[in-house]
Amino acid sequence: MHCDLRKLAALLAASLLLWTGDAVAAVEPPRWTSTYASPLVPARPVARPFAAPASPYGPGHRGVDLPGAVGEPVLAAADGVVAFAGVVVDRGVVSVRHVGGLRTTYEPVEPTVTAGAVVRRGDQIGLLVAGHPGCASACLHWGLRRGDEYLNPLVALHRPRVRLLPVP
Repeated sequence: MHCDLRKLAALLAASLLLWTGDAVAAVEPPRWTSTYASPLVPARPVARPFAAPASPYGPGHRGVDLPGAVGEPVLAAADGVVAFAGVVVDRGVVSVRHVGGLRTTYEPVEPTVTAGAVVRRGDQIGLLVAGHPGCASACLHWGLRRGDEYLNPLVALHRPRVRLLPVP
């Protein structure tokens, strides 16, 4: 029976990958031990928290602002593929696709990567620049999305605790 549970767990993991898979899954299979890390080291307190919009076009703060210093390295929060690295309107932005349909965004940055690059958690993807509204010096606006849904990126830093419940 113990072996059957392992087979069932492997089957569930494989079906979850097929159900949530994207282009990143083709580059590298998921590593269940991989977690997200802060894009600035050392991690810092949040200058402005996430505030989910009530509607897709409604007001909100679709990420968190982390205080930093101009020229400080900005790091990939997790393994993935750079989806975009360039200028949007008037600021540098880097966006990274991750396994499971997640995408992290980092701004304002001077990108040090190009679209299509495979990055590992902790790899430098840009340098922090000044210009984020509401910050005295420099702040990194770090965002997380799944499809069109904006998520609080801080939840990615903490692994969920899995608990098995008894079956009646």
